[in-house]
Amino acid sequence: MQMSDEARSILVFAAYHELLAGDPVKEVVLDDGAGHKASAKGQQELADAGLISINGERAHITEDGEQVLASLLNAIRSATGDYEAKR
Repeated sequence: MQMSDEARSILVFAAYHELLAGDPVKEVVLDDGAGHKASAKGQQELADAGLISINGERAHITEDGEQVLASLLNAIRSATGDYEAKR
C-alpha cells in the first residue's frame, strides 16, 4: 500500500498512543485545539483507503486500519529488537 508521510503520521500518532497505553487504539483526535492538527491531505488519503472514518475532530480506525496499525506496531517492535505482537 502506497501512502504519503502525511497519512503515515496519523497512523504513527495512533501507534504512539497504543505503545504508551498498551491497549488497542480505536480512535484518534485529528485536532486537539492546542495547535496539533492532523494533515487534511493525510486524513483524506486514509479515509479514501478505508483505513479511517472521520467524524468531526476524531477519526475512527476501521478494521482495515487496525490491521495496518498492527503491522506498523510490529515493524517498530521488530526494528527495535522487541518483537512482541500485541494483536
